[in-house]
Amino acid sequence: MELAEPIVEIWTDGGCRPNPGPGGWGAILRFGTTEKELSGSDPATTNNRMELTAACSALEALKRPCKVVLHTDSEYVRNGMERWVKGWVRNNWRNSAREPVANYELWQRLLAAAKPHDIDWRWVRGHAGDPMNERADALATAARRSLPGG
Repeated sequence: MELAEPIVEIWTDGGCRPNPGPGGWGAILRFGTTEKELSGSDPATTNNRMELTAACSALEALKRPCKVVLHTDSEYVRNGMERWVKGWVRNNWRNSAREPVANYELWQRLLAAAKPHDIDWRWVRGHAGDPMNERADALATAARRSLPGG
């Protein structure tokens, strides 16, 4: 009998106040009973950039190819990876209006970080009581608040 492939679960969140303004991101990685928390900040950013940075940083923390379930409350991140990115690449990083894709460098970073893994991108409603999403939000908020003016 084959054992089920081990799964790494990741929860990410990011935001800033005001938007744009000082921002923070947070991520929790869980493999079995082991958990790792990551967070960071940027003094001048946007919500979308922090959401992308959280996903990038979490995936970059993985040391080998994994099966991943990544929970995000960002439709921007999930739709970008599941629906939009193939068209952007095909159209030389131009969106449907033929304008350069916003946050291009972070999307490229996320694609590179995701490449070795088999990822199930799952959307979770933010601020709706999901304990792990709330924890990722708390990490992001604490990182933002550590900044002057955050």
